[in-house]
Amino acid sequence: MFTLPTFLPLSEAARKYGLDEAHLRQLVEKGKIRAGVVAGEMVVSEEEVKERAERENGNGKKKEDLPEYSALKHLENIPISISEAEGKYGVPNPTIVRWIQKGYIRVIRTEGRKKLINERDIAYCAKIYEKNKGQGRWVFSRNGTPYVRGKSLSLRSRELSNRKVI
Repeated sequence: MFTLPTFLPLSEAARKYGLDEAHLRQLVEKGKIRAGVVAGEMVVSEEEVKERAERENGNGKKKEDLPEYSALKHLENIPISISEAEGKYGVPNPTIVRWIQKGYIRVIRTEGRKKLINERDIAYCAKIYEKNKGQGRWVFSRNGTPYVRGKSLSLRSRELSNRKVI
């Protein structure tokens, strides 16, 4: 007996599998994930989104699951400014700002124009940065886990390398 595929609203699928909604929409536009419109709402194949999320997010591994992050539990929700973090952890200000934009570091609150970030997140990122730093080098995978050469290749590169040449 044939089972029909399950389709979810795009926003629900993104939330359920930890993908960025805009990124998921791009995958649909490129034809990488099957989609349709039901009652004016875009729906996507749950199976294909789940497979994509597993590839992009390191088979479900999150930074919160790593021993490096767990060891810094005592710093959770302690606010530190970006400039204080720069001095304390030796990470350049633009790098910290980029990590905030990518979601690797959470902003606890904003006081005027000053952002206070989670010290646990910056301590973790600084630790990984120290191991892997270098101009033009990847430090993190999309989900905030350390980048491992060959295992975190961009999906586009992986797709191209898996194509058969006729």
